[in-house]
Amino acid sequence: MRLKDHPKKDGMRVWLDESETQQLIGATKNIEQELALLLMARSGLRRKEMLQVTPADLVETDTGYHVRVWAENTKSGSYREPPVSEEVYNYARAKAEAIEPDDALIDRDPKTIYRWVGRAADRCRAESGEDGWQFVTPHDLRRTWGTQLLEAGVLPSVVMAWGGWEDWQTFRDHYLGEFSPEAIRRERQKVDYLADRTVARSEQSRAGYSAFETRGKTHQNRASEEADL
Repeated sequence: MRLKDHPKKDGMRVWLDESETQQLIGATKNIEQELALLLMARSGLRRKEMLQVTPADLVETDTGYHVRVWAENTKSGSYREPPVSEEVYNYARAKAEAIEPDDALIDRDPKTIYRWVGRAADRCRAESGEDGWQFVTPHDLRRTWGTQLLEAGVLPSVVMAWGGWEDWQTFRDHYLGEFSPEAIRRERQKVDYLADRTVARSEQSRAGYSAFETRGKTHQNRASEEADL
């Protein structure tokens, strides 16, 4: 879990790692809550965008499963189609059997979503003892999603298109978090001189230790020879 001060209000911005994302989703109380968190944490929908999704908005295309986010429901006023997992698609289609095609999948007040995330985070905090859970909000799921996509190697331009970010600086300043240690180590290995230097240093250290060990044995042999004399 990575935390940063919020620039405009009290509290912290939060970026979850993959295991924490799974933990939070698993802490929901029912399928409806789980679906809501999946649409935010796995497809990057804002809270109000998620509340506008209908069964008809979940589509299967030649590039996989997607959710249609209509321009009038977005903050930027631009249409987009972020991907959804097969799990989300199947959940949504199952729930669609009980409602009309144009009815909202999650027919709740925005404040209710805020409470769902807060209560799931409280359960995670009680289980793990991590105090950072107290700061988790629905919007942190979106910022977590964007950063996790970049860490997975998705092109920044694709992440921005899926998330509806038209301005790289806005995305960088308000959403992009500190990368995980695993991501930093992986990225180092993509740069020849950084990767080679690490290996060279390791080999140099081993060589230095071997030389030191050899000198030590030499001193011991000399001391033994002098004792025999």
